[in-house]
Amino acid sequence: MEISGIISAIVIGLVIGVLGRLVVPGRQHIGILWTIVVGIVAALLGSAIAAGFGVADTKGPDWIEWFIQIALAAVGIAALDRSRLRR
Repeated sequence: MEISGIISAIVIGLVIGVLGRLVVPGRQHIGILWTIVVGIVAALLGSAIAAGFGVADTKGPDWIEWFIQIALAAVGIAALDRSRLRR
């Protein structure tokens, strides 16, 4: 993986993580680094799931892929937030 791929993964992870945070109601008690990590993981898993369903490459924007990625990020952020509250 080249440096441009790493930087783009971080930027996409940040965007997906922030959008996932916006979907989860209330205040989350996790930092921006965890948001980026969850966003990167959600972006990678969402892309794989969308490819598995055959909706990753469409004409125009890939709305279904974005929806899957944001939903996964929201679930990941909510799960991480709940696990941190229990400690």
